[in-house]
Amino acid sequence: MLKVGLCGVGGISGAHIPAWEAMEDAELVALCDVRPGQIEKYPGKRHYTDVDEMLRQEELDILDICLPTYLHAEVAVRAMERGIHVLCEKPISLRREDVARLYGTARRMNVRFMVAQVLRFWPEYVALREIHDSGRYGRLLSGTMTRLGQRPRWSWDGWMMDEARSGLVPFDLHIHDLDFMVYAFGRPKDVDSFRARRPEQDAFTAVYDYGDFYINTEATWYAAPYPFTAGFRFQFERALAVLDGTLRIYEVGGGVRTVEAGSGETGGISLPGTNAYANEIRYFADCVKAGRDCDIVKPEELETVIDILRGI
Repeated sequence: MLKVGLCGVGGISGAHIPAWEAMEDAELVALCDVRPGQIEKYPGKRHYTDVDEMLRQEELDILDICLPTYLHAEVAVRAMERGIHVLCEKPISLRREDVARLYGTARRMNVRFMVAQVLRFWPEYVALREIHDSGRYGRLLSGTMTRLGQRPRWSWDGWMMDEARSGLVPFDLHIHDLDFMVYAFGRPKDVDSFRARRPEQDAFTAVYDYGDFYINTEATWYAAPYPFTAGFRFQFERALAVLDGTLRIYEVGGGVRTVEAGSGETGGISLPGTNAYANEIRYFADCVKAGRDCDIVKPEELETVIDILRGI
């Protein structure tokens, strides 16, 4: 039974905690947050307000880091130096050099480390990558990826709206789509970006040139209370793949395939009925148990993403 501790009981922990709780071979034994009220709603766990105290008191196999971005690297290193495997929320850091530091610490301590870049485990995005790699609808011609919502007023101490601590929209929101592009299609040849940034909002658009195709992206924290939306449209020679809540394949010639999660095979495309956060956590736990590296998320790809974001 894997003993798990989680630090940072904020927004994203609401996806991680149920995933750990549903696993039969792992037990979430301890939670840590500087705000006691955040952990009081989880009785039956040991509660801490200091992560170092939790690391000293608990005999953990895994630490799940859901802290603000600027705290990721230091806490991950401290845990791994105690021989604890670490799953860390994205982004790994705002600094490229932290990638080598964290993966180097994992190798030195013989522990597993993974950044939770969740789109790599999201069924519809996994299906998109398979469509591209298989060539079932011909060559990719163009793509559009969007990730839009309102500014995160709810973040603790306003850290998400502080560029030095979060990197704002490029590092906190757009990074999802860019990370998936690097994972699925490799490093783009060139990028043109545009930004409308004010104290109360941050709007970002970038066009990535891959030579044979391009991908247009948009990510925004609006000052207005716009509901969160995310999706994609990818144009292949013989079909258009669209995610707008549901994955649909519009085939040249008139056919439309709706691909539902848990529905099994649909025209050769299958979506599992599990959610992406459970998928990534299950994968990480399996890597820990098997003593193998978490190769779905590679350090060189994380460095590429940071390089691109730093250059735009």
